[in-house]
Amino acid sequence: MKQHYIFLLALTWMVLACSGMEKQENSSEEFDVEEALEHCKVKLYYSIKNFQDEKRLPRHIKKGEQHWSGSSINSWTVGFYPGILWKMYDYSKEQEFLLNAQFYTQMLEPIKSLPWKTHDLGFMMYYSYGLGYEITKNQHYKAVLLEVADSLATLYKPEVGIMESWPWMKRKKGWPHTTIIDNMMNLELLFWAAENGGKQILKEIAIAHALRTRKDFIREDNSTVHVVVYDSISSKVIKKVTDQGYSDYSTWSRGQAWGIYGFAKAYQYSGKQEFLETSQKLADYYLDNLPADLIPYWDFNAPNIPNEEKDASAASITASALFDLSQMVSDSEQSERYFKAGKEILKNLSSANYLSENSDAFLEKSVGSHAGKQEVGIPIIYADYYYLEALLKLKEIQNNEQLVNTN
Repeated sequence: MKQHYIFLLALTWMVLACSGMEKQENSSEEFDVEEALEHCKVKLYYSIKNFQDEKRLPRHIKKGEQHWSGSSINSWTVGFYPGILWKMYDYSKEQEFLLNAQFYTQMLEPIKSLPWKTHDLGFMMYYSYGLGYEITKNQHYKAVLLEVADSLATLYKPEVGIMESWPWMKRKKGWPHTTIIDNMMNLELLFWAAENGGKQILKEIAIAHALRTRKDFIREDNSTVHVVVYDSISSKVIKKVTDQGYSDYSTWSRGQAWGIYGFAKAYQYSGKQEFLETSQKLADYYLDNLPADLIPYWDFNAPNIPNEEKDASAASITASALFDLSQMVSDSEQSERYFKAGKEILKNLSSANYLSENSDAFLEKSVGSHAGKQEVGIPIIYADYYYLEALLKLKEIQNNEQLVNTN
């Protein structure tokens, strides 16, 4: 399914949006979230027009190219494009985004029946079916989500006290039970399901996982470990390593971002103060170790800083989480710090250094796996998702403040 588009109108929007961004860069004016959202809307129209593969979903844009390359529904990233479409429809109410959000969401339904299990079911299905349900209240979407949540929960191993992220590591490396910091992001599906007609044990599993992650993944300086390998019988930690960071002792920036965001969500759903405190500690480490433009290098300890790749995806994830934290903490100074930092990150991402001009993406310069030499320094779909999400959170906070100020 492809819709017909008003190309000249989109082109006009592109000119207006780009001119607005240029004006912003060349002045000391306040960051205009509406201009940034307009940029995203125009780019999304172009991606709908140019992405012609109806059996795959956008994942990244290769160096020197302008349009998205796709991946099959087996990829952990497949939920982000429908998530972007749902978010943009909710913001704009334009039918083109709704029709495409429905199409790409429906494309993912076979995932619920796949024989393999991965912690990424949360990424894959919550941002597609979950957002779709929240916006449309489509009961079929809810039923699929509840089914997938039960499937995700099978990765929880009570004898270890934490979910298994990569079951295939038993065969590949002989690791009995492997969990990664990224898994914190997929707990939202379990929390959501427990609140929406699913089994209450799903919430208990999510809390148990977050508690064990808090215990084993966070170093004394509040940086995070990427991978923890457990003994599946005694539950003891065998080793702590990295898969995508620079070293076993370094701090992979996107992993730190996953931790900030994931623990903030765990607090939101559970009300457990220790999760909020953990998110804050991880956020403080992150903010205290950033370069001047607040966009992190792919690893905080990469060996050739400042001649290392920046990661716009880690910045986008963290900006979104910082806006959540700014509304969660009771201390006004902390709230202001997180809000200002999130806003400044978005402002810098929306500059010529990171904003995409010639491709269909919102942002340039993300890093998938630097260690694996994959998706380095290019647009990646999840960076765009969290950038848009962060912009919408900023807009909502600013609108609420304006309402308060006028009363």
